Amino acid sequence: MLVIPYPVIDPVAVQIGPIAIRWYALAYLTGLIGGWLYARWLCRRPPALVTPLHIDDFLTWATLGVVLGGRLGFVLFVRPGYFFDNPLAALKIWQGGMSFHGGLMGVIVAGLIFCRRFRLPFFAFADILACAAPIGLGLGRIANFINNELVGRVATVPWAIVYPGWGPHPRHPSQLYEAGMEGVVLFVLLFVLALNEPVRRRLGLLSGIFLLGYGTFRTIAERFREMDAWIGILGPSLTLGQLLSLPMIAAGLFLIYRALRRPPAGTSPR
Repeated sequence: MLVIPYPVIDPVAVQIGPIAIRWYALAYLTGLIGGWLYARWLCRRPPALVTPLHIDDFLTWATLGVVLGGRLGFVLFVRPGYFFDNPLAALKIWQGGMSFHGGLMGVIVAGLIFCRRFRLPFFAFADILACAAPIGLGLGRIANFINNELVGRVATVPWAIVYPGWGPHPRHPSQLYEAGMEGVVLFVLLFVLALNEPVRRRLGLLSGIFLLGYGTFRTIAERFREMDAWIGILGPSLTLGQLLSLPMIAAGLFLIYRALRRPPAGTSPR
């Protein structure tokens, strides 16, 4: 059977003496900067309830929310037993181990506090962040591929890859599936919708579509992804990633319904 060899890429992008800059860190950094620039561009469009200065100020908050929430989510959701026995290992974020769902919660909490402090409409702010989020998601999945982690399940498809250290059998390149769905497709979908002013004025609509889209794509991708030994499959066919995505799908549907039922921003209720 024809398979594609794994393109071995050094996880360290740049080495300067004892200082090593990993692709994983660059993915987070590029995602934050790219999302920041895109959010600045987007917030200038009507209804313009958030200013570029607000986006500038929130960048540090977003970084802390992603890193602290992502790491805490990994510790609590993914490997609680291991980190309970090795609490100092939770600080070694350079070794990888971040949870998207934890990072999302971290950014939501940071956004709630930030909007309350600066008296901003939360969903106007959240819609902008939702449109920018797929940039970091796509880059993060590519970094997972480079790190030879979160590999796919054994497969017979022509594009299957033999991963080093994961046995002789070819596997789905599930990280690239997720980069395509959670990154490219979700970004394009939200970008096209955000070009429409009536959509932007439905506060919470873009946030709901993001939550629904990510939850759906993650649920699909989990069918191709090898489960970590310490997680396994919950029940007959439910994985931890799918379980954590169910509330996202429900919240997304609720926000879409709520946004369509309420008057658009900048208009008076009938």
